[in-house]
Amino acid sequence: MRRYFAGILAFGMMAAGLAMAQAPIAGQPAAGYQPKFAGDPARSEAEAQALGYMRVVLRAQNTYKKRHSHYAESLHALAGTGSFTKRMAQTTDRGDYTASFLYRRESPDREQFALTMTPKHLDSSHRSFFAEEDGAIHADDQKPASLDSPKVR
Repeated sequence: MRRYFAGILAFGMMAAGLAMAQAPIAGQPAAGYQPKFAGDPARSEAEAQALGYMRVVLRAQNTYKKRHSHYAESLHALAGTGSFTKRMAQTTDRGDYTASFLYRRESPDREQFALTMTPKHLDSSHRSFFAEEDGAIHADDQKPASLDSPKVR
């Protein structure tokens, strides 16, 4: 009987060790995630989708500004610009993430916008993201991302 329980205990310890060995390490892509392109900074499929959405919005804002001499004041105003569609502007729910867009005009020649992607569950494979008019995307896996957070590649 003791051998039986010792065997079960040994098997359980090996299984726990294997599970820990397969757990993602902070800063590393989740097991099974296949990068979408060389230098892909995403750590999971959800991050890849969030970053893709951000890139589309940032490109659309640049196109919008070239056409109208100012940034779009909302995601709805941006719809139809570049590859940013009306459907993308309908909801801020982006799967594992929630998008947030803020616009501010300080003067006729000084305007700003900020785009954030906040995960519904913050962890090492669901970082928060932040970008503004300079186009740089910042990420943080401990708190909401901001301009002070490290830039993603």
